[in-house]
Amino acid sequence: MSQAAAPAPVHSPATDAAARATGLSKVYGTGETRVVALDSVTVEFGRSRFTAIMGPSGSGKSTLMHCMAGLDSVTAGSARIGDTELAGLSDHHLTRLRRDKIGFVFQAFNLLPTLTAYENITLPLAIADRRPDQDWVDTVVRTVGLSGRLEHRPSQLSGGQQQRVAVARALASRPEIIFADEPTGNLDSRSGAEVLGFLRQSVWELGQTVVMVTHDPVAAAYADRVVFLADGRLTDELLAPTAEGVLDRMRLFDAKNRTS
Repeated sequence: MSQAAAPAPVHSPATDAAARATGLSKVYGTGETRVVALDSVTVEFGRSRFTAIMGPSGSGKSTLMHCMAGLDSVTAGSARIGDTELAGLSDHHLTRLRRDKIGFVFQAFNLLPTLTAYENITLPLAIADRRPDQDWVDTVVRTVGLSGRLEHRPSQLSGGQQQRVAVARALASRPEIIFADEPTGNLDSRSGAEVLGFLRQSVWELGQTVVMVTHDPVAAAYADRVVFLADGRLTDELLAPTAEGVLDRMRLFDAKNRTS
């Protein structure tokens, strides 16, 4: 996919963290079946920033996202959304936190086929019995380019349009942070570039915080920063990434692995 030219940001990103992990470890199984998915990871995700998480298969990147989003428990260490420590929260409070402070975009669009695009966008608010902030929803819809598609059902939309609906749904409740897991994995290169552009716009124009797991260097180049994981550990980071720069880091890591 080709990377669109970046518009000048109208928002000055803050330096505080929307989410942070401190000494975070996640272990599955015991004895011979014990697997250390995350090994004392410490990382911050800056507010109003777009961060990509990369690493080889089995590196722990999706596990890190799931632990930070409260979708999986932490074995040791700390995971925080803003000032809220996730460890020890009841299921009820975790559900409320995910509903009120976290947005999700996944590779599968997860839209309800019987609802219109607008109804899918506002569904989380309806479930929470919250009235939409119509001005905000209108801004989100314009940002992701869906103004002429709100009455269409998912079957009447292309894959790229369906993922735009999913992005708008994640933004509609003005969450503290959006976690995106391979959001362009089911899209062609053109649709993928559009969705990545909308995620980037949501950071620069709407002040959103986005953390994206991806294996694609071109997708990672849309981010402000890329962090690299290997064997459950944070190994490197790259600021102001380009696709070529990300590829170079990945090749360097592969070369180190072959010689170690």
